[in-house]
Amino acid sequence: MTADDDLCTRPATELAALVRDREVSARELLEAHLRRIERLDPQVNAVVTVDAEGARAAADAADAAQAAGRSLGPLHGLPVAHKDTHATGGMRTTWGSPLHADTVPAADELVVARLVGAGAVRVGKTNVPEFAAGSHTFNPVFGVTHNPYRHGRSAGGSSGGAAAALAAGFVPIADGSDMGGSLRNPAAFCNVVGLRPTPGRVPTWPAPMAWSQLSVQGPMGRTVADVALQLSVLAGPDPRVPIALADDPAGFAAPLPERLDGLRVAWAPDLGGQVTVDPAITAVLAPSVAVFESLGASVEEACPDLTGADEVFGTLRAWLFDSNFSELARRHPDQVKESIRWNAELGAKLTGSDLARAERLHTALYERVVAFFERYDVLLAPTTQVLPFPVELEYPTEIAGVHQENYLEWMRSCTVISATGCPALSVPGGFTPDGLPVGLQVIGAPQADRRVLEVGHAFERATLFGERRPAL
Repeated sequence: MTADDDLCTRPATELAALVRDREVSARELLEAHLRRIERLDPQVNAVVTVDAEGARAAADAADAAQAAGRSLGPLHGLPVAHKDTHATGGMRTTWGSPLHADTVPAADELVVARLVGAGAVRVGKTNVPEFAAGSHTFNPVFGVTHNPYRHGRSAGGSSGGAAAALAAGFVPIADGSDMGGSLRNPAAFCNVVGLRPTPGRVPTWPAPMAWSQLSVQGPMGRTVADVALQLSVLAGPDPRVPIALADDPAGFAAPLPERLDGLRVAWAPDLGGQVTVDPAITAVLAPSVAVFESLGASVEEACPDLTGADEVFGTLRAWLFDSNFSELARRHPDQVKESIRWNAELGAKLTGSDLARAERLHTALYERVVAFFERYDVLLAPTTQVLPFPVELEYPTEIAGVHQENYLEWMRSCTVISATGCPALSVPGGFTPDGLPVGLQVIGAPQADRRVLEVGHAFERATLFGERRPAL
């Protein structure tokens, strides 16, 4: 292992401490990551835009600030790459669409500004599916992102470039977003950690439909503590965001426990019969029950009643897609992929009664989930229903012999949880005998983001699955 390899695969929390203690400079840390990206990313295609000179200037400024004794942010000197659907001022942001191949926003959006404001050094952008639609990362602008653990397999999506970049050691921290699993699915496929926070925990601005709670932004990292550190700077209120939660985010960075004594855990290997899961995934995750019991938790097989979750998610997503993409698809039908046009067309057919029914179902679902979490502290489930699949597929059309009707159905282990409003964390859950990663989804009560981080961290430290790096 080279010095670069050692540095680029350490947890972000360790790297932040090294920079603070002046054992390594921000510029040295950046150069190690730039060299690794140049050497290895051609086989992964995770970081699709790199601004090396801008990053060097930022790293030098970070070192100068430290030398002058100025106050340092929690992410001081850490290289970061932003999802290519997140606007970066002065840096190309394509949304994976040929319609925006040359778009350069004037300013950072809030999630980018908070990371950079906390001291992170902006390196570039990570690959996405076109307009972040779907959980397999490919687009006409940059092509497909490969899984670092198995070239030719999907890295997941839509934050697939971010997950692959973390797994490959190209950056120690990354941001993403999640409507139907886009922080969780790629984390599971790439053996890293992704948190879908409670809606409003990480404010999104600007946002055309600011009251919507279906899509959220959040952190990704190689460890739960790395994700918690990022959440401590990404969370917190913003007066422009009506659903923003007002809690002080500093507590997310507090030390995480390694025991779970007294924790009440529900285990739902197929979400109460709601989803079809590849038996290979179930086989990998089954031993997790014994891990939690060894940590002091009690585990029962149980699941909340998720009736209506599919309709809630499908209706609200289609409504958003109609709002965001129908006009674009009418103007440029040949430059918007078919799955986006299909989803937007579903939304265009919705009536006021359809939306009212979805909101009533949404309310009832939320109440049942809150009642469930009075009996249990967390719910465990598979993050994904399938293993990383060949990159040539747009999406899996069959799971364990069950046909999947469209590009969303194979992600239901995540989409039904999105509809509940619960925070959900994907942590490395183990590997198949032939070396493909599997993710465990840790779901908490609404606003219990700290709890899912605690549980995920204890499991992570007990198993060390996340320390198995890909052989690039």
